[in-house]
Amino acid sequence: MSPEPDGFLGGRLRLHQPPRGAHRAGTDAILLAQLLVPAAGDRLCDAGASTGAVGLGCAALVPGLKPTLIERDHDVAELARANAGLNGIEARVIEADLLASAAERRAAGLLPDSFDLVLTNPPFFDGGGHRASPNPGRATAHTFAGQDLDAWIRACTAVLRPGGRLGLIHRADALPACLDALKGRYGGIAIRPVHARAEAPAIRLLISATKGSRAALSLRPPLVLHDPDGRFTPEAAALHRGAPWRPA
Repeated sequence: MSPEPDGFLGGRLRLHQPPRGAHRAGTDAILLAQLLVPAAGDRLCDAGASTGAVGLGCAALVPGLKPTLIERDHDVAELARANAGLNGIEARVIEADLLASAAERRAAGLLPDSFDLVLTNPPFFDGGGHRASPNPGRATAHTFAGQDLDAWIRACTAVLRPGGRLGLIHRADALPACLDALKGRYGGIAIRPVHARAEAPAIRLLISATKGSRAALSLRPPLVLHDPDGRFTPEAAALHRGAPWRPA
């Protein structure tokens, strides 16, 4: 655990994180936490929560929100519990493997159709075509072991109620896999590419979708993170502060 908590969202959220070299929350979590706008009474799930940055970030921005965090690694789940307490957030942390069988998920407390919103930052790589990190925690967070994105989205869909909303972040080159996994399960798919700089190719995709909807797909304006001088753009800076951004 980091000796001092890291600050996020303009100081609204503080997180103890694993040591450097392991998987640690950063910009991806900040963007995902603000992709959807929950109400205080919504049942929100952070699927594959790690230390809780996304779910706890949502709760830090929406007073009264009581997120559920799903994390399979016991030590990391304990960090998520500690972070919820550190921030005074009432969160339920479920230690479960999202890719386990439906019966195992149910036994862990993950019931079908039980959430209004599911946010997820799935592993970015399949085990067969990617050289995993030598750090076990980082490898687990970044790489599927034996299953794939479709299985992950299927599990997220199972716990999301009909008409509920899914939000996810992924690599830009994973767009075909994301669309394949959402096909037949979601509509109203909205895709926002994220670019490190305006002239550079997209590096991430922010995707939202509605379970069971038949609405058309939409492509949203890009989010550019850095100006030519390397500073955050006004929108990116506002997102990192957890503040609404309004263009001049």
